[in-house]
Amino acid sequence: MIKVKRSYQPATADDDFRVLVERLWPRGMSRAEVALNLWLKEVAPSPALRKWFGHDPLKWEEFCRRYWTELADQGEAIRLLREKGRNGNLTLVYSSRDETHNAAAALKLYLEGKTAS
Repeated sequence: MIKVKRSYQPATADDDFRVLVERLWPRGMSRAEVALNLWLKEVAPSPALRKWFGHDPLKWEEFCRRYWTELADQGEAIRLLREKGRNGNLTLVYSSRDETHNAAAALKLYLEGKTAS
């Protein structure tokens, strides 16, 4: 199972494998507070794409399309995430205030083979 959780929410036992999927560390948080198993910067959207998107819900579908194109070059990291999701709970950790339109939510859709809507 793949879950998405904001870095500012406390870790719970059912999070299992927690992966930060951002290029930047969550502001004001210590490593202990974020409680990660892995920080996988390479699966975060490029800085240019992140800036273009700006968490604008009207750009969501196009953001997903562009982001998924970038993810196609991250085969090893994607294989690791899919494996962790098959073998237990995988929690994709993100920092954005927008709990619906963020890179972790788009990555979850990608890993599950779903489309953006």
